Amino acid sequence: MHTSTDDDLFETAYANLLAELPEWLARLLKRLRAHDMKWVRIGSGTLLLIGGSMAFLPVLGLELLPLGLLLLAQDVRFLRVPTAKLLLWLLERWHALKQQSQRVWAAVL
Repeated sequence: MHTSTDDDLFETAYANLLAELPEWLARLLKRLRAHDMKWVRIGSGTLLLIGGSMAFLPVLGLELLPLGLLLLAQDVRFLRVPTAKLLLWLLERWHALKQQSQRVWAAVL
């Protein structure tokens, strides 16, 4: 059973991601969240997961997996909590990396 807390966690993670993305990409993800884009999300999410699982190929990488999960989690409810937790963890790592690089550049300059 899913609760509104699960949905809140997913929405919080999604909002945090949108705040970090370039404006054009955030607009694209917002557009993909529209109700009439359901089959586009499911198809794209599935293709991204397949592409991410083939990370041994030179053009595809593991970075496709979280994006595929993010798109699928919009419509597949049981994916929302794990995807939200993964997304929040990745964003936390991203913030730590940005802070570390700022400290390094401050020390260099």
